[in-house]
Amino acid sequence: EVQLVESGGGLVQPGGSLRLSCAASGFTFSRYTLHWVRQAPGMGLEWVSGINSGGTIDNYHDSVKGRFTISRDNAKNTLYLQLNSLKTEDTAMYYCTLDPSKRPPGQGTQVTVSS
Repeated sequence: EVQLVESGGGLVQPGGSLRLSCAASGFTFSRYTLHWVRQAPGMGLEWVSGINSGGTIDNYHDSVKGRFTISRDNAKNTLYLQLNSLKTEDTAMYYCTLDPSKRPPGQGTQVTVSS
């Protein structure tokens, strides 16, 4: 069974930083492209970023480009998302997922950006 457990969220002021982690199990982590998606209150899921299996190619939504960095450690079966220069509009529940078109399997981690 695929398990993805997100952590690292919290309350941060605008301009602040957070590092999200996603611990994976139940599948061969190093073989799969992985993604971060987010859901703001009252909104649908929004794709944020993706990274290929080897960690050599990454892509970002235009709204986070230059501020967020996705990475992975295949030896630790862990996906990361570094969030810098956070804005209030980044407030959302963040999820990691294998398939960004489907409902994420995990519980997510809440990021709240507020002064």
